Amino acid sequence: MTTLLTDGRDAAGRLRRGELVAFPTETVYGLGADARNAQAVGRLFAAKGRPTDNPLIVHLADAADASAFAVVSTTARRLMDAFWPGPLTLVVPLRADAGLAEAVTAGLGTVGLRVPNLPEAHSFLAACGVPVAAPSANRSGRPSPTDAHAVLLDLDGRIDAVLDGPPATAGLESTVVDVTQGIPVVLRDGAVTLADLRRVVPETVRAARGSELARRSPGTRHRHYAPRTRIVAVEPNAPVPHVHSPAGWLGLVPPDDPSPFAQIWTFATVPDYAHALFRTFREADALGLEALVCRLPPDQPETLAHALRDRILRAAE
Repeated sequence: MTTLLTDGRDAAGRLRRGELVAFPTETVYGLGADARNAQAVGRLFAAKGRPTDNPLIVHLADAADASAFAVVSTTARRLMDAFWPGPLTLVVPLRADAGLAEAVTAGLGTVGLRVPNLPEAHSFLAACGVPVAAPSANRSGRPSPTDAHAVLLDLDGRIDAVLDGPPATAGLESTVVDVTQGIPVVLRDGAVTLADLRRVVPETVRAARGSELARRSPGTRHRHYAPRTRIVAVEPNAPVPHVHSPAGWLGLVPPDDPSPFAQIWTFATVPDYAHALFRTFREADALGLEALVCRLPPDQPETLAHALRDRILRAAE
């Protein structure tokens, strides 16, 4: 049985002893292990059923800690200063003396680093006093958890503890940017948009989907984010396909014909839609829906809409 905790120091002590502890961040809940402890990291991969070629993000309490694990370029430092703490992961060259378990980086010469912005996450990471490897706290391929209850739905009995905290405010995982080559390359879209990044480093580009560079980031190659309910992605102006009942609808506007849908979720804005996406996927499962039709937002490549489309399309693969 997984223990639900409210004391961050207790949770940190457990993690230092080699236990797996899920914890809240502003993006989604993460599943933490001491990134230096190879046995704990191995247990993390097993608990999630995660492919071992999928690297982990290392979470830190403070940006000043980054230089202990990575070579931090001037460009990387500019992005850290602009967006840390916050929902941005930077892929940087790994220091030879970093001391991280090899599985954390999937054998690559790079590591993804992030400093979360949620106060509860900061307090927990500071109390840990070690680098914390933390993918999303769900079974691999399932929707990322945005609250402690969702963590337990997937991982109860498979991990040691969950630090209970507030629901995630962003609802989508962090943006991942490679800064190993001078020009920043977005590997995974998230709450920090391409427009945000270009305001700091105008040369920033986005990696082609499926590119070899993208393997440095989690969430780019294997099937992700999918509930048991079948996800049907529909472009903004495309006709709605026939789906078997019971079915649900998810989008910025209601369907023209609501009669085929047992449940309809609509959201006023793209941030509202993104915030609720994974929670709604899990609600569709709980309702036993056969299919969930997701009306995609218009593709605006430099905005949050692009990240939202990415998550829906991956869930529908």
